[in-house]
Amino acid sequence: TQGLSLGKAACILTGASRGFGRSLALLLAPRLETGSVLIPVARSQGGLAELEAELRSSFPSLKVHSVQADLSTEDGLQLVLRAVQDKLPGAADLERLLVINNAGSLGDISKSFLDCPSPAEVNSYFAFNVTSALCHHILHPEGLPGAPWLVQDCRPFKSWTLYCTGKASRDMMFQVLALENPGVRVLSYAPGHLDTEMQQLARTKSADPEMREQFLRMKQSGQLLDCSVSAQKLVTLLLQDTFASGAHIDFYEL
Repeated sequence: TQGLSLGKAACILTGASRGFGRSLALLLAPRLETGSVLIPVARSQGGLAELEAELRSSFPSLKVHSVQADLSTEDGLQLVLRAVQDKLPGAADLERLLVINNAGSLGDISKSFLDCPSPAEVNSYFAFNVTSALCHHILHPEGLPGAPWLVQDCRPFKSWTLYCTGKASRDMMFQVLALENPGVRVLSYAPGHLDTEMQQLARTKSADPEMREQFLRMKQSGQLLDCSVSAQKLVTLLLQDTFASGAHIDFYEL
C-alpha cells in the first residue's frame, strides 16, 4: 500500500477526538491528496481542537474543519449537515466521499438483560449509536460518487445488552445499504480489543464478573491493541479496496 492514495476526497469521521477515531484521522490524512477535506466530528471540543491543530501543522494542504456535535440529537446531526454543505461547495471536483461512523458508546454495562435500563435510557442509547448512523444519508451531497461507510461490530457479551444490540443493528443496516446501492462501497470493520477508555470501563463496570476478569487479563497480558495498529489495518483495507461491499471484516481475520 506504500504510495497509494485515496485521491481528492471529502472525509467525514465521527468519534474523532480520541482513541481509534483520532488514530484513524492521523493515518488517513497523508493518504488524502491536495484539496481534500477532512471533517472530524466529536462531542469533545478540547480533543477536536488538539486534533485539528495537529492535522493543520502536519498536513497543510489538507482542509480540516472540525465540528463539535452531539449525534444523539437532531440539532447535532443538523450541525454536521450544515458543515458539509458549507465546506463542500465544489463537490463535483472531488473523487470520493468517505463517511466513517466511528462514534459510539458502551451504554450501561453494569446491568444484566433482565435489569435492562428504562425505555428513556434505551431510546437515548439507540439515538446515538444507531439512529445517528442511519441518518448519515443526509451527508451525501449531490454529485459525489459512492463512498465506503464504516461501522464497528461485536460478539454477544454478558451484561452488554445495549452495546451488542446496537452494533448488530448497525451491521444489518449497512448490509441493506449495500444491497440497495451497488454504487456505494460499504464496509463493517471490527477493530479488535483496543486499549482505550472504553476497555477500562469494560474491565471495571461490567456486571458479569467473568467479563471483568477476561478484560483485566487481556490488559495485564498485553493483549489489547494500540489504536494506531488497528486503524492502519483499516486504512490498508480502504486503499486495497478489494472487499465485497457490505462485508464484515474483523481485525483478527486479517
